[in-house]
Amino acid sequence: MKNILVAIDIGDQEEVLIEKAIELAEKFNSKIWIVHASAPDPDFVSFEAGPQSVRDERAKSLHKENRIIGTLSDKVKSKGLESAGLLIRGVTVDVILEESEKLNAELLIIGHKKHGFIEKLIRGSVSGGVLQHSKIPVMTVPLD
Repeated sequence: MKNILVAIDIGDQEEVLIEKAIELAEKFNSKIWIVHASAPDPDFVSFEAGPQSVRDERAKSLHKENRIIGTLSDKVKSKGLESAGLLIRGVTVDVILEESEKLNAELLIIGHKKHGFIEKLIRGSVSGGVLQHSKIPVMTVPLD
């Protein structure tokens, strides 16, 4: 197994997912790709970009997310493994599935939390969408 893709949601126990990926990558000498899908551009969802203050705040948020991904990738590298982090803007499930194909990932690791009926109805489930449409094996790690 050469490539493991870890799909993270920043601020949602991403360290747990990275630890699991490291554990597997050490056994197979795999590269770990850390992918975070950030909210799409306002133009993508047919909204105006808004005032400069909104754009500045969005830029700060993206910079922070990118820094966190870099830190996680450095943690993997400190274990003697190859790693790269990607911050991609777009619809989460689509981004994860597209990147898994582009990167020739052989395993996809994603977190899973139990959600109530109403939350599932409104927001859907990223892990459920990935499981339903992935062409490669998916390891779900409980985060509850």
